[in-house]
Amino acid sequence: MKELVIIEPYNDNWPRIFNELRLQIVNQLGTAIQRIDHIGSTAVVGLAAKPIIDIQISVSDLDNIEEVKSGLHEMGFKYREDNADLTKRYFRERPGMRRTHIHVRQLGSWSEQFNLLFRDYLREHEVERTKYAQFKYDLADQYRDQRNKYVEGKTEIVWNIMLKANKWSQEIGWKPSKPDL
Repeated sequence: MKELVIIEPYNDNWPRIFNELRLQIVNQLGTAIQRIDHIGSTAVVGLAAKPIIDIQISVSDLDNIEEVKSGLHEMGFKYREDNADLTKRYFRERPGMRRTHIHVRQLGSWSEQFNLLFRDYLREHEVERTKYAQFKYDLADQYRDQRNKYVEGKTEIVWNIMLKANKWSQEIGWKPSKPDL
């Protein structure tokens, strides 16, 4: 069965859902993690999104996360060994759980910072946020039952936003906000 790409208007419950998951993760993993953040479109107030909560967990050593793997497994999350992105370790919910993506990344790494800057820039720039939302709606209409094409289709706009975010980060001296931990 194909998974449809559905974009929804921003939902005020998304931060609450993240916070509930965050508390569970912190209680389970404790000092095994350095920071935890709500990332992705559901982390940006006012941004339309697929109703999937993305959580970024930052660790001090990405190659030594057995405690994290074990703890997330106990919570019902499955480690995705088939993940091709070697800058992170990726976990998904088990059947019957709420759709959640957990991205475990090295603290201070480029991929960790990329996701935080992208989120923070969109939080601060309504015009970009609105354009990005409309683009996602249009792309979802075009590739309703082709998730990979939808994801690939966002590449150019994401990089265009990041070019602006990079300039903005230099102008304001951006650094990651305090973690949600």
